[in-house]
Amino acid sequence: MDLQLKDKVVIVTGGASGIGAAIVTGAAREGAVAVIVDKSAETAHEVECDVKKSGGQAHSIIADLMAVEACRRAIEETLERCGRIDALVNNAGLNDGVGLENGSPEAYVKSIERNLLHYYNLAHYALPSLKQARGAIVNIASNTAVTGPGGTSGYASSKGAILALTREWALELLPYEIRVNAVLPAEVWTPMYKNWIAKFP
Repeated sequence: MDLQLKDKVVIVTGGASGIGAAIVTGAAREGAVAVIVDKSAETAHEVECDVKKSGGQAHSIIADLMAVEACRRAIEETLERCGRIDALVNNAGLNDGVGLENGSPEAYVKSIERNLLHYYNLAHYALPSLKQARGAIVNIASNTAVTGPGGTSGYASSKGAILALTREWALELLPYEIRVNAVLPAEVWTPMYKNWIAKFP
């Protein structure tokens, strides 16, 4: 398959595990330069090494994306290393189980920070480069945005907001020929999902 990613610089947040690592591996296999942005240095470097052993190109940037400054630095470091940005895959997030009954206003705000705000922040800082490249933004949302599984108000509302941002950005960035799409995974056997399943009898 040729997805026309040869030498394209693709940032993948949460790229050290689960869906993110699969995207990194697939993009590198197609010839892209995969930039792994993750807060876990150990696993990020493992994925980077695996990609390079397979003949691909990858870089790791260690960042906790809950901080706005970390989002800005991740974009700047990508540009310093790679000189351009062709695609941003906003993927990092965590179904933290902050519900209405079992949560709190403070926990809800933290969930929004953890699962939503960095999507905007990274896209904002990457936008000048994406405009030059006529690039793409892919937002990983979730089926929870449309099904509402219960007990996860923060995560579900974050993912719903991501769908709204995707539609908004697709229109706003159309004059620059930047494509913006969302993907809504359902059940995916990631390490996080495995841990969640293990809680049930």
